[in-house]
Amino acid sequence: MKTLYIVRHAKSSWKHDVHDHKRPLKGRGKRDGILVSEKVAKEVKPPQKIVSSDATRTLSTAQFFKNAFNIDDANFETNHSLYDFSGQSVMRIIKSFDDNLDTMMLVGHNHALTSIVNMLGDKFIENVPTCGFVMLQFDEEKWRDIARGKTIKTIFPRDLK
Repeated sequence: MKTLYIVRHAKSSWKHDVHDHKRPLKGRGKRDGILVSEKVAKEVKPPQKIVSSDATRTLSTAQFFKNAFNIDDANFETNHSLYDFSGQSVMRIIKSFDDNLDTMMLVGHNHALTSIVNMLGDKFIENVPTCGFVMLQFDEEKWRDIARGKTIKTIFPRDLK
């Protein structure tokens, strides 16, 4: 069985005159990152590895989950291909995960993540909100074979306030 945790980056700031890739989190994003990551870490087992987009806002969000789960540096990586909004690169990355790892966390961007949770899960989610967490499970032994699975859990910031 394979388990995939999907997290959309927390709320980012548009205040700074920087390229989209370099946008930081705003105050609400930081607060939501702490709130959601701590709740998730209490409710699910830690991922064996976290893979995050290298965009500033996404990497900052992933760090909250890394800390909440106490994931070491060896099991945390960035991948520029996750700076993807269509989902094609994200799916290639998921399908290429190491089959020795059964529980993975991916931190990325919308619209890709909402499309993927709806394509792979069995519950329709209108929109994965910023800092939203979705847990999917698949009755497969190889990541490349995953198709339709089950949407096991969602944790969204608005549900915790």
